[in-house]
Amino acid sequence: MRNKSLLLALIVIHHSLHQLTLSLTPDGLSLLSLKSAVDGGGGSAFSDWNEDDATPCRWTGVSCMNISGDPDPRVVGLAVAGKNLRGYIPSELGTLVYLRRLNLHSNNLYGPVPEPLFNATSLHSLFLYSNNLSGPLPSSICNLPRLQNLDLSNNSLSGSLPESLGNCRQLQRLNLARNDFSGDIPGGIWPPMDNLVQLDLSSNKLNGSIPKEIGELKSLSGTLNLSYNHLTGEIPKSLGNLPMAVSFDLKGNNLSGEIPQTGSFSNQGPTAFLNNPLLCGFPLQKPCKNSPSSPSGGAQGAARPRESPKRGLSTGLIVLISAADAAGVALIGLVIVYVYWKKKDSNSCSCTGKGKLGGNDRGRNCIFPCLAGMSLKAGDDSEMEDPEKADREGRGEGDLVAIDKGFTFELDELLRASAYVLGKSGLGIVYKVVLGNGIPVAVRRLGEGGEQRYKEFVAEVQAIGRVKHPNIVRLRAYYWAPDEKLLISDFISNGNLASALRGKSGQPSSSLSWSTRLRIAKGTARGLAYLHECSPRKFVHGDIKPSNILLDSDFQPHISDFGLNRLITITGNNPSSSGGFIGGALPYLKSVQSERTNNYKAPEARVPGSKPTQKWDIYSFGVVLLELLSGKSPELSPTTSTSIEVPDLVKWVRKGFEEEVPLSDMVDPVLLQEVHAKKEVLAAFHVALACTEADPEVRPRMKTVAENLEKIGT
Repeated sequence: MRNKSLLLALIVIHHSLHQLTLSLTPDGLSLLSLKSAVDGGGGSAFSDWNEDDATPCRWTGVSCMNISGDPDPRVVGLAVAGKNLRGYIPSELGTLVYLRRLNLHSNNLYGPVPEPLFNATSLHSLFLYSNNLSGPLPSSICNLPRLQNLDLSNNSLSGSLPESLGNCRQLQRLNLARNDFSGDIPGGIWPPMDNLVQLDLSSNKLNGSIPKEIGELKSLSGTLNLSYNHLTGEIPKSLGNLPMAVSFDLKGNNLSGEIPQTGSFSNQGPTAFLNNPLLCGFPLQKPCKNSPSSPSGGAQGAARPRESPKRGLSTGLIVLISAADAAGVALIGLVIVYVYWKKKDSNSCSCTGKGKLGGNDRGRNCIFPCLAGMSLKAGDDSEMEDPEKADREGRGEGDLVAIDKGFTFELDELLRASAYVLGKSGLGIVYKVVLGNGIPVAVRRLGEGGEQRYKEFVAEVQAIGRVKHPNIVRLRAYYWAPDEKLLISDFISNGNLASALRGKSGQPSSSLSWSTRLRIAKGTARGLAYLHECSPRKFVHGDIKPSNILLDSDFQPHISDFGLNRLITITGNNPSSSGGFIGGALPYLKSVQSERTNNYKAPEARVPGSKPTQKWDIYSFGVVLLELLSGKSPELSPTTSTSIEVPDLVKWVRKGFEEEVPLSDMVDPVLLQEVHAKKEVLAAFHVALACTEADPEVRPRMKTVAENLEKIGT
């Protein structure tokens, strides 16, 4: 009897354990299929995925939500990205009927995208990029009525693009770049996609012509990327109907004919069309060949006068006249081409803004006015000093040369003035000097070398001095002597953006409202756009960061330090604190903490020996804009849980948007008090992300960035 009782107890215990094993929810069992499909069980990625758990909602990478009418929380999100998982995507994931976000990117998953996956009809974000997936794109992919984000880029998917893509009416982002798709791009799939914001089909094997229907994507923003395919034919004029903010990237194809000049084509730079040998027209430096009409020779032959043998022209003279005629025609042609390109270049720098800039811009209505059309205060638009005169004067013991005649003072006045050290960096020591009339100026000491390169130095300084824009620090004068080089510029009174954002102690500052930050972003963008498009040498700044954005009393930004790297190179040595600068009266700044700025630089700018480009500045501006929005600095690695530094701010923000982190978790808490600004902040985030694209060719021009920011808050 006792043995029977013991046996019965064992049966009950076994049954209970069996029931406990089966107590995991169906969603949990479906998730375990992924763990089984990965070599070695995924290692640490699935270390807490235990089949004995009652629910998967506490597993790493799993998000759940209570669903009305369902007793158990249901799985709505799965994010196991960048874990180096090797395996395949199991079909069982398609049974997760409430799954909204599936993020398995940056692993080593192989095989096809399983068609049953698209039975998970609640999916609205599918991120499978940067794996080794192969095979065709399932035609059932748009059985997902809520699909908004589809990124399958950087895989080995092949075959043609299915016509069923046109059923993805809610799709906002479609990225199929860097695969092996081939065949024509179907035209009929684009008109229904009213919500499509991003389209990237680059680096595939697509052929045929560009469908004119792509021009109907009215919500498109950022970059239309069809580069590095085998596309042929002319560029459809309908692409000009796309929003003006859209950047094209059509390079690396076999497109032909003249580039259209209407609508959004006017905002494109030459890089958008490179490596298409048969393309011609602006903005490429390759004018199209016009087919000249041949005049009829019949009538002219009838009217030809009879020649007299005695007055006939010699063969040599006929040849000479013919050559002169040909030269004249060629000269006229060159003049026409020159005028055409000058007109295009002038148009690219034309004033396009419609609204007033606000602040201290004194009614200027241009986003970045060019020199010819810019309104300046009386005395500011004076002629610059004659370089030959400066050359003669500069050969003595040293002379102070005014860059414009509206700003004059004597060298003795500068030497006697009170001075204070503002800072020291690799670009020289900077002093605040108060002149006798009470006007403060900033004086930068460059160093003592470079006496053999005087003319080169003067040419550089004169070019910098010709830059006149309300959002760029104005260079007023310079001093050159064999043992001393000084630059005198306007003094901007309210510190720099770095201090305004972080305070002197490096802690976040609550003084900058959303309207102030937007004003700073817009002004900085206008100044940079002017440097890129309209300055005498179309300058590249090369070092955009918060400490180089100075603020005046109205929090209008002023970009500083452009062109100085070149001047430092000319002077030939680093600035020194020794010597007779202003009678040795200024104190020596023994140590100034250098700003760690590598994370403001574009990825390609971090390569030793790389040549600066305007795309560097655009990336750096994007990082600064992200800092304005998030209140987080990209400079240092976080040391505590309350640290405001993020080691890679760009990556952090991109991941947040990808995983649909609430905006309140990414934006500076100070801005949360301004509820009305949420839509504007989101629009600014999108501008910043476009600026910080890893591929420099995809980043928009600074002119486009400035125009997009001007639309925010108006």
